[in-house]
Amino acid sequence: MSSDISPSSPPARRRKASLHQRRRRGAWLLIAPALLLLALAAGWPLARTIWFSFTNALLDNPSEYEMVGLANYFAHRDDITIGVLSDPLWWQAVGNTLWFSVVSVSLELVFGLLLALLMNEKFRGRALVRTAILVPWAIPTIVSAKMWGWMFHDQYGVINDMLGRLGLPSHLAWIAEPSLSMWAVVIADVWKTTPFMALMLLAALQLIPGDLYEAARVDGASAWQRFKRITLPLIMPALVVALIFRVMDAMRVFDLIYVLTSNSEATMSISGYAREQIVTYQDMGMGSAAAVLVFMMVAGIAAVFIRVSRLNEKEKSS
Repeated sequence: MSSDISPSSPPARRRKASLHQRRRRGAWLLIAPALLLLALAAGWPLARTIWFSFTNALLDNPSEYEMVGLANYFAHRDDITIGVLSDPLWWQAVGNTLWFSVVSVSLELVFGLLLALLMNEKFRGRALVRTAILVPWAIPTIVSAKMWGWMFHDQYGVINDMLGRLGLPSHLAWIAEPSLSMWAVVIADVWKTTPFMALMLLAALQLIPGDLYEAARVDGASAWQRFKRITLPLIMPALVVALIFRVMDAMRVFDLIYVLTSNSEATMSISGYAREQIVTYQDMGMGSAAAVLVFMMVAGIAAVFIRVSRLNEKEKSS
């Protein structure tokens, strides 16, 4: 009678489970300092913001306040609705932010992918092109916004000058006209942040083995088929990560809009709305409630992205 113990025997499974538990404990110990710093740097301010959102605190004297419950979010008193969610300006800021996020991130994805495919090819001067593409990303957002503000000037801006040379309308008030101001913000944002998308996708492209493309060429696959069957599936994880970062960043946009358009109602973002409540109106309660709603929206969008990507991975693995 054989005395060998199969790998799936209970002692072996217990040893494997014990090893897995030790590794998990070791991993938690390694990331514990980073989690502690994150809790101090982000958790405490977030907790304070949530607390103030239930009060009527003012910016000039935040230590004196009364609890008002959900009134800063939404309340109905004496046939009057109050709170952030009842303010038409808040919903306009939500619409502006969503429109800006969808349009700018979509354009950045398309242009970033095209630039990444270009930089992945071998040609003379490729290193110079890669360095030049980094320049917009390296410029601070405030500097970039001021630069584009001068370029969009209605009288002596270079954008209108170029349009005039092409025989197009050349006296456009890009910053002052509500129908054009948001497009001006999108153009400035796409110019600055497309390099981020391109670099993320370029890093993923360089990890794809060249043998896959050679085998596809031998089989007679066209360039579009190689992109659809090889390139796109293999860069999808990096693409999803880049989209998550960019959508979260676009949803929190403030400095670009504030500097370029002075936070007008036509371009006001949800972060700009929160800032206006706190700084302009000195209302920490309303401003904190708006900030909490901004956090919830950004966190919710990130959770949806992560959930969808995990479902796609499960479908592929099954």
